[in-house]
Amino acid sequence: MYRKEIEEYIDSHKDQMIEDICTLCRINSEKMPYTEGKPFGEGPFEVLQTALTMMENYGFSVRNYDNYVGTADLNDKEAQLDILAHLDVMPRGTGWTYPPFDVTEHEGRLYGRGTADDKGPAVAALYAMMAVKAIRPELAKNVRLILGTDEECGSADIAYYFAREAPPPHVFSPDGDFPVINIEKGRFAPVFRGRWPRQKEGARVLSVVGGQRHNAVPQQARATVAGLSPAKLAPVIRQVERDTGVEFQLGRTPAGLTLYALGTGAHGAQPERGNNALTALLSVLAALPLEDGPSARTIRGLAGLFPHGDTQGKALEMACADEISGSLTLNFSVLELDQMGFSAQFDCRFPLCAQEKALLSRLSAALSPLGAEVTDPGLVPPHCVPEDDPFVQTLLGVYRDYTGQSARCLAIGGGTYVHDIPGGVAFGCAMPGVDNRMHEPDEFAILDDLVLSAKMFAQVILDVCG
Repeated sequence: MYRKEIEEYIDSHKDQMIEDICTLCRINSEKMPYTEGKPFGEGPFEVLQTALTMMENYGFSVRNYDNYVGTADLNDKEAQLDILAHLDVMPRGTGWTYPPFDVTEHEGRLYGRGTADDKGPAVAALYAMMAVKAIRPELAKNVRLILGTDEECGSADIAYYFAREAPPPHVFSPDGDFPVINIEKGRFAPVFRGRWPRQKEGARVLSVVGGQRHNAVPQQARATVAGLSPAKLAPVIRQVERDTGVEFQLGRTPAGLTLYALGTGAHGAQPERGNNALTALLSVLAALPLEDGPSARTIRGLAGLFPHGDTQGKALEMACADEISGSLTLNFSVLELDQMGFSAQFDCRFPLCAQEKALLSRLSAALSPLGAEVTDPGLVPPHCVPEDDPFVQTLLGVYRDYTGQSARCLAIGGGTYVHDIPGGVAFGCAMPGVDNRMHEPDEFAILDDLVLSAKMFAQVILDVCG
């Protein structure tokens, strides 16, 4: 019902929708340092104000939740459906062909940071609400669009919001894949640390720095080494380059030799798609003739626990899988090491069959020989909504009707805003078989897919709230 009207409205507003996506994507909304009234920094604050003004200008009732979250309501009736999207983005990284904080339209694709994750889908949801508002203004129940600003760095924004508002009967996030994501693996992102006395002489590692976010494969890493000549490093570097495909550069500093590693970034939930610069760097450092001591033993220990290419936690004896939710994945993502200790973090996504206490116990046992300990377990249980849930079936039905394709639920390693919301699922906007390069250079959204998503979102609103 109303499909013809939905399609006519969205198609006639396509150019306007593109311009609104461009407006939001031109704002660098990476998480930035806190300032008063701006909990996630200047960029997320600016993009939220821009989106709130945009939604208010389109006739929606908007509310700003202390610059954590902004909302737009279709009407003032009983709450029935929330659509959760986010306006913050991952760091730009390197290797872009197109400007990261602009939108370049090329061969039906919109390139730019946030076009797919998640500003493009947020605007698609907004236009779905605009279509419903125009087609059926007397809608029986309310739909609310919720726009957050901290999804990429822990979702403190949405926790702040739901501490003040109860979720309605139905919730979906357009921050995933079609048809429907009903299972999200658990997350184990522990912070662990070790300390030791300063080593003042001999061949030693002065520092290691790798990774910016726990949920991304490190694209770059660097280390500074003292007491070794370039001739000692060169054959090791060449061998690791051949073994891993990661590129290395060697430079001199007053403190010693600095080694740079350049790999390939990827989303932390799909570490096999990247090429981890940090684990490759550890491979080099572990093979060097370092003076024996706690620092050298820690470096070799970490290289053994997180060998390059092990994205399933086999070395840690954590590997497991089940038919419903797939395999465990693991990405060693952050390391800061100096002459007196280290702090590190990895990102593990575990299936329904995994035992949370067993994962933590296994890690603690593995770290014990290094004199290191877990300081923050970072455990989040899996999320699962049954495929026969009526709301899930409604979403699958809309997808089948609008695409003509078969529809079954998906399980993913990535986490979305609905992870902690009972009954919440992800619905779009990536179509099956499309890699939008989220969290990577040259992120893009397929324009026709965003338009189709807006149409399906409008149909869902009518079916659920009508």
